[in-house]
Amino acid sequence: MIGKAAARTYNQAHIERKYTPGKRRLSIYWTWSYPWETQRDTAGLENRFSTMTEVRTVLWPAYEKPEWSSAQFLQGIAGTLELFHRSTLSFQEIAGEVTGHPVAVFQRIDQAGYKQPIDDRILADTDTLLVFGLDHLPSEQTAAPEEIEAIKEWLKRESTCLMIGPHHDVGFVEDKEQQQMEFKHHGDALVPRQQRFSQYTRSLMTALDVPVINQWGLRPALVKGTRDIAPLTAFRDLDQLGLLKNVPTLNFHPHLPHYALTNDDGKTFRVLARQPIDPDRPHPFTAAGNTEFNCLLWLPPGNGRAGDIVMVDSTNFTTLFGGTESLKNFWKNIATA
Repeated sequence: MIGKAAARTYNQAHIERKYTPGKRRLSIYWTWSYPWETQRDTAGLENRFSTMTEVRTVLWPAYEKPEWSSAQFLQGIAGTLELFHRSTLSFQEIAGEVTGHPVAVFQRIDQAGYKQPIDDRILADTDTLLVFGLDHLPSEQTAAPEEIEAIKEWLKRESTCLMIGPHHDVGFVEDKEQQQMEFKHHGDALVPRQQRFSQYTRSLMTALDVPVINQWGLRPALVKGTRDIAPLTAFRDLDQLGLLKNVPTLNFHPHLPHYALTNDDGKTFRVLARQPIDPDRPHPFTAAGNTEFNCLLWLPPGNGRAGDIVMVDSTNFTTLFGGTESLKNFWKNIATA
């Protein structure tokens, strides 16, 4: 089998990973209901993922290859969700190499209709839990009281880390002119004028007293004259976990959320990095005088919680919008923090 990828399995029960001193066990949790998202009416314009046909049209000819044909790949919304799954494989591979443990992947409701809440079946062999908040608000995914209690109990365990990644909230007002301004700002034809994500992570943050809300969908600035994302404004003196070691930039994504602090002065919740915003594309957030948005936050242990809470967007763990050596370093830092 040398030189060949491992055989792929599907629809199996999770096999618990044994604790290894100094080697973290990472798990990804997709907050969506796969059936709800994939069976949305494609005649509707708002709050849905693109179909694979729309992806192929907008990104033509990138997906005009046999492996993306209907004979080999799903063409509806399901195909786009599978792109998300495939786009985290590089992260999973690097994290697996660093830790010696495979990255476990869970969905709130999967393709086969099985619901998997966050409970001891996930948490018992997880040291770092990455919660990818890609559920649309209308699907009404919320963390149940039992899940909240399980997560709180898990966070009492030394060296645990909860990474929460709510995605963008585009077009949250009904003002069509503002929605159009937001759309022209990010410039992604695959994102509708209203696309509101992350009810699950919002409910989780409320229950855990995390004073943050995901807002907007902001386009990062580029280095002038290039297609390279502008460097982060990093506060490395606050980065005790080493998340930003050898990380000058994160991933370019046209519509990233601003993690606004709602009732915190920045002393409890540490803003580790801000991302400069494209100054040449008007947006209500920049019209209010903002030039950067919060993109990496850290809540240190305290108040009976031994584990850390980190906030960063889930797209920083995908390769859908490219990948850099800096991003790979970030993955390694997350895997070893």
